[in-house]
Amino acid sequence: MSDATVSGMGGAQAPLDASMTPPLDTSEVRDWITLLKPRVLTLVVFTGVIGLLVAPGHIHPVLALTAILCITIAAGAAGAINMWYDRDIDAVMRRTEKRPIPAGRIAAESALAYGVLLAVGSVALMGLATNWLAAGVLAGSIGFYVFIYTMWLKRRTPQNIVIGGAAGAFPPLIGWVAVTGSIDALPLVLFAMIFMWTPPHFWALSLWAHQDYKRAGVPMLPVIAGARETRRQVVIYTILLVPLTLAPWWMGFNTAAYGVLATALGANFLRHAWLVWRDEQDATGVSLTGDLPAKRCFKYSIYYLFLLFGALALDRLVLA
Repeated sequence: MSDATVSGMGGAQAPLDASMTPPLDTSEVRDWITLLKPRVLTLVVFTGVIGLLVAPGHIHPVLALTAILCITIAAGAAGAINMWYDRDIDAVMRRTEKRPIPAGRIAAESALAYGVLLAVGSVALMGLATNWLAAGVLAGSIGFYVFIYTMWLKRRTPQNIVIGGAAGAFPPLIGWVAVTGSIDALPLVLFAMIFMWTPPHFWALSLWAHQDYKRAGVPMLPVIAGARETRRQVVIYTILLVPLTLAPWWMGFNTAAYGVLATALGANFLRHAWLVWRDEQDATGVSLTGDLPAKRCFKYSIYYLFLLFGALALDRLVLA
């Protein structure tokens, strides 16, 4: 008697043929991960880890990992809520039109619930695992990104990136406070460094993505003030940033080795910014070379922040 006959008569189920088992569909899992903006998370988590590593005092490794997890989840939660709110403009921008919500793969309400749940959970866990000041700063970072940047500034002013840059500057401060339970001068300097780094980083991006922002009605600086003014601002903010990165050395937190490396990295950033300004342009400031210098400046700015914060931690932990 065959397995099929036994199964039909109420007997034991026949074993399934492994070749007939449908493959696991991971596309939906990828969509939920995409809502967290994983590319952005990398830099956020890295700077948070640096803040935690260089903070004075001691934290149990398990609690340190928990704090990092909370920073990761909180940043992802803010990204998910941002995607929920910006679903209308994401649908008309080429670089975002395939995101899960505008593409119809995830319902907007589900994305919002997902983001809120992760946000509340990350803050609560941070408070229980480390201290409630760290939880408060973490909550503030989420609130700033969602309410100040996403809902208020982004669609209203070309200064959205300047003021909104504070949202991405919180992680090293959060990591520091998770260890020490206090807000001190050095983490505020680290906060300021990321704050000043954000405008040239994003304006370099906006120079070669300005048509997307214009189509969506987002008042990014190139759309409102023009490409030439944006190029000038990239140079100005980079000039202001480089001396600020030397502050940890001047404060005695780091050694001259960090100062030398920060100067070299900053000089290269200034070179990229200058090339953005000197790029061959038409009368309106629009690049005649496809904004290749702006693309290179944007990419370098990412490596720059990784190397700068990595050097700060390595110098502090090994040499200082």
